[in-house]
Amino acid sequence: MTDAVLIPDDSRARRNVAVLVAAQAVLGAQMPMIFVVAGLAGQSLASNICFATLPISLIVLGSMLSATPVSHLMQTYGRRAGFMLGAGAGAVGGAVGAYGLYVASFPLFLFGSLITGTYMSAQGFYRFAAADTASEGFRPKAISYVMAGGLLSAIIGPQLVKLTSQSLVIPFLGTYLAVITLNLGGALLFLLLDIPKPPVPSLDAPRGRTRMELLKTPRIAVAVICAMVSYALMNLVMTSTPLAVVGCGFTENNAADIVTAHVLAMYIPSFFTGHLIARFGVERIVATGLLILASAGMVALQGVEIGNFFGALILLGVGWNFGFIGATTMLAGAHAPHERGRMQGLNDLLVFGGVTFASLSSGGLMNCSGGNAQTGWTAVNLAMAPFLVLAGGALIWLMMRPKDA
Repeated sequence: MTDAVLIPDDSRARRNVAVLVAAQAVLGAQMPMIFVVAGLAGQSLASNICFATLPISLIVLGSMLSATPVSHLMQTYGRRAGFMLGAGAGAVGGAVGAYGLYVASFPLFLFGSLITGTYMSAQGFYRFAAADTASEGFRPKAISYVMAGGLLSAIIGPQLVKLTSQSLVIPFLGTYLAVITLNLGGALLFLLLDIPKPPVPSLDAPRGRTRMELLKTPRIAVAVICAMVSYALMNLVMTSTPLAVVGCGFTENNAADIVTAHVLAMYIPSFFTGHLIARFGVERIVATGLLILASAGMVALQGVEIGNFFGALILLGVGWNFGFIGATTMLAGAHAPHERGRMQGLNDLLVFGGVTFASLSSGGLMNCSGGNAQTGWTAVNLAMAPFLVLAGGALIWLMMRPKDA
C-alpha cells in the first residue's frame, strides 16, 4: 500500500490573501488619491511654488523613517498590529492634512503628509504577509493576487478624486476626508487576518556579513543602484505629472485618468515579469526596464498633448516594474536567508532615500526651472538621463565580470 500524497492545506492562506487583496484595494486607494492632489494642494498653500511637491516628498520620507520600526513591530507583535498601526497613521495623517487645508496652513499639511508615510511603509508589507502562511506552491499566486488588489486601488483612488476634489468649498478637503474614511473602514479588515507571530531566532543563529560587506558585493551593489534609480525616477516624473497636466491646460480629471493608467502599468506586468526573468535572465529584464524608462522620457519630451502624457506615464509604469522587480529579484539571490532582514532593511533605506531626494527635486525642477509648465516638465524628464546612464553602466559592468568574480 503506497503512502498518500499530501496536498498542502492553503485554506488559511487563501483567507489571508482575500483580506489583503481587499486591504490593498480599499486602503491602498489612498495613495493614488494623495499623489493626484497633494502636489496641487501644496501649490495652493506654499508661499513658494518650488515647494509644491514637498507633501509627497514627506510621505516618502515618512515611509523611509518608519520602515524599520514598523518591521520590528510586526516581528514582535505580528502583522495585524503593524497593519492596524499603518491604517491608524493613514487616518491621522489624512485628518491633519484636512485640517491644514481648512486653516490654509502649509506646515500642518506637511506634517499630515509625514504621518501618512507610516501607512505607505505598512502597505509595503502586504505582499510579504500574503506569503507568510502560504505553501511553496501557492506562494507566487498569493503574491500575485495581492498585487491584483493594487490594480483595484489604481482604479478606485483616482475615481474618488474625481468625486471629492471639488465637492466642498475648500478644494481637495473632500478628498482628505475620504482618505480618513478609507482608513477607518479598511482597518476593520485586519481583524480577519490569521497570521501567527514569527518565531524568535535562537542565540546561536548565524550572523552573516555586515552591512558594509554586503554593499561591497558587486551583485548586491548593482541591484541596489538599479532599484534606487528605477524607483526614484518613477517617483520624480509621477510627482510632477498632475502639476504638468493641469499647468498645460488640462483638467484635474485628466490628471486622475493619467495616474490611473500609470499605476495600472506599474502592476499589470507583475503577473508575467517573473516568467520573463526566469526565461531571459534578471539582468536582461532590468536592462529592458531601464530602456523603457528612457523611452518614457523621450515620449514626454516630444510634446505636451494628452497622448504624450498617457504614453509617457504608461511606459514609466512598465519600466519601473521591470527595473524594480528585476533588481529586487537580483538582490534576493545575492544574500543568505539569515542576512535577509539586514540587507532588505538597508536596501529599503537606500531606495526610499533616493525616492525622497527625487520627490524633493521634482517640485523644484517642475516649478522653478523655467517660466512655464512645459519648460518645467522638460527639465523633469531631462533629469532622468544621468541616472539612467549610471544604472545602465553599473549593469553592463556586472554583466561583463567573470561569473565567479
